[in-house]
Amino acid sequence: MGRPSPFDPGQGRVRALHDTLFDTYGPQGWWPGESRLEIMVGAVLVQNTAWINAERAIGRLKDAGVLNIDSLLTLTRGELADLLRPAGYYNLKAGRLTQLLRTVAEAGGERALDDLPTVALRRLLLGARGTGPETADDILLYAFDRPVFVIDAYTRRLLARLGWASGNEGYEVLRAGMERGCVNDVNMMQELHALIVCHAKEACRKHPSCEACACAAALCPGFRPDLW
Repeated sequence: MGRPSPFDPGQGRVRALHDTLFDTYGPQGWWPGESRLEIMVGAVLVQNTAWINAERAIGRLKDAGVLNIDSLLTLTRGELADLLRPAGYYNLKAGRLTQLLRTVAEAGGERALDDLPTVALRRLLLGARGTGPETADDILLYAFDRPVFVIDAYTRRLLARLGWASGNEGYEVLRAGMERGCVNDVNMMQELHALIVCHAKEACRKHPSCEACACAAALCPGFRPDLW
């Protein structure tokens, strides 16, 4: 027998979490973006900033008529960075975005990536300098509809508060556990990840608002009505 996983929330608990959050917040319809490329660009630009700032930067790319791979790769680092200013860390993100788009272009473009198995596509994305697991998995889940769960700071926080995780698990351990819990259901993964982000902003904040928490009494061992 193999060793048990250090993180295995189980299908029943994951489904209960999904259903509770869905009943509370409704469908989220993520990821915001009119095209696969826009989703990829947004996954880079949203790093270390609020989505509204990434959205502003994407708007500047659209206004400049350069939101396509060929145009973006013909811009100088300085030109691209200037367009990305609203997203913050614009010099760093210009470099990361260029590396990612160059990797996609050299692989044959977006359509060629469709033919790659998920493991190979993930490896390709992670090979682009500056693209980490969270960004790669955002792209895989939302741009390519692959059954990959995204582990971000919001997810880590909620999993720890629910008592499902200790908070010290590695990214890949948490990702694998949530994927098993979602039974490789892409639609469920997309919706649950988006719902977790919504819930973390509405209730399960750094300083939680337990009185507004849909998970409180039923799911969360950290529920403290005495602190209301």
